[in-house]
Amino acid sequence: MSEHPDYRGLQSSINITSIFLTGFPNLQSFKFPFFSLLVLIYCATISGNLLIMVLYLVSKSLQSPMYFFITQLSLCDLLLTTDIVPVLLHTVLYGGETCPFMGCIFQFLLFACSEFSECLLLSVMSYDRYLAICNPLRYHYIMNHRSCVMLICIIWFIGCTVTMTNIISLCHLYFCGPNVINHFFCDLEPLVQLACSDTSMIYTQNLILGSIFAILPFVIIVTSYVYIAITILKIPSNTGRHKAFSTCSSHLIVVTIFFGTLIIAYMSPTRGESLTFSKILSLIYTVITPLLNPIIYTLRNKDFKDALLKIKLDVCLGM
Repeated sequence: MSEHPDYRGLQSSINITSIFLTGFPNLQSFKFPFFSLLVLIYCATISGNLLIMVLYLVSKSLQSPMYFFITQLSLCDLLLTTDIVPVLLHTVLYGGETCPFMGCIFQFLLFACSEFSECLLLSVMSYDRYLAICNPLRYHYIMNHRSCVMLICIIWFIGCTVTMTNIISLCHLYFCGPNVINHFFCDLEPLVQLACSDTSMIYTQNLILGSIFAILPFVIIVTSYVYIAITILKIPSNTGRHKAFSTCSSHLIVVTIFFGTLIIAYMSPTRGESLTFSKILSLIYTVITPLLNPIIYTLRNKDFKDALLKIKLDVCLGM
């Protein structure tokens, strides 16, 4: 069989069978403190996001569109965390991780699906806040349970479809080696750099998809908050303005952290001295952001705190 870059089909386009992830190779004496910190973050992230989902399911006071969308955000964070952190822990502890090529592709699939879905979800959540503040009389008519479920189904469908488009394009590339990725997870850019065939098509495709499903949601979010800010400033009382702003401040913080790190990470150069900085940015949006989301939404949200307190009281009374 000749090694030609135009092979069709996944098996015929792969010459390498495994990928070596270098992770953070120069930790030295910081290895075990860093590993311990990551384990704590991992446990806290899983616990915090599961807590939000459980509170939504058992508490009647949280049965609203906003909290339904927050549980979906927690689901995205759980998917992202369980996909990235276990491999990251292995690379830190053992100085790298060798995984099957298809395992690397599958990790990218889960990562991309959760990130694309979270971009769309955050834009829907901003539209939800726009309706609640700027058009409250029609809010419950537009954001009924059926509409919310339909929106979530569309979000996950688009996230999975866009991801599979990238996976199919990856599978039509020819990979002949090397098989080393200087990162702690299998992202699209380092995977494409391993290809020996022409990658211009996948870069163009990724640019188009990124513009549609990352920049467009960001524009929707910014537009929604411009109208929200205008509406809030028109409220005559300080109490009313504070109450209106408090309903969307948590979401605004999450959006700023998520899109801020994502945009900087994918617009900054990935070679030379900036490679470590790129890894740190990736660490923020894959590890830190899923930890911060439940903290921001629970500690800053009175309804979540009341629901948690009620469950504690019920448990105490039951005992």
